[in-house]
Amino acid sequence: MSGPGTYHHGPHPRVSARARLRPKAQLTLPEEIRRALHVGEGDEVEFAVQEDGTITVRGYVSVPSDQAWFFTRQQQAGKQDADDEIAAGGSKHASTSAKVTHLEASGAADADGDV
Repeated sequence: MSGPGTYHHGPHPRVSARARLRPKAQLTLPEEIRRALHVGEGDEVEFAVQEDGTITVRGYVSVPSDQAWFFTRQQQAGKQDADDEIAAGGSKHASTSAKVTHLEASGAADADGDV
């Protein structure tokens, strides 16, 4: 594959595909590229042009605003702690009620004890 606008650099790509630019500069990403980027309808794609002419493409998955809390650093750190605890084979709490009491004391559970 060579010709005007073709740039070869580095190792062969893991996935390669072509798409035709349509009116108003619209481009449909081929299915294999969407899968590689883990994107679907409504998600964003970022294009970056490097100094050497290399173009990178990254997919961004949109997160509904009512679910954004899950992706805060504090929430992700807590999730990682829980995953590590499970991987180590247990819990530092003797029972579910002890865990709920701990969560309530830390402000992580609502008034009904829901986590």
